[in-house]
Amino acid sequence: MATLRIEATRDQATGLFYLAVFMPSEATEPFVTTAPRYMSAAAAEQDMIATITATANRPR
Repeated sequence: MATLRIEATRDQATGLFYLAVFMPSEATEPFVTTAPRYMSAAAAEQDMIATITATANRPR
């Protein structure tokens, strides 16, 4: 089973947070990242949870 790791990280240039997705979880470089647009790590994490929930609940 594939596992992944999601980290909220502060962008040094803007001071904003972005999400980095690592797949597999022990990878050293992210598979994909978001743009730095979140004011806090908590906001980034909540947005990711909301996105995953919305996608999982879409009718198929």
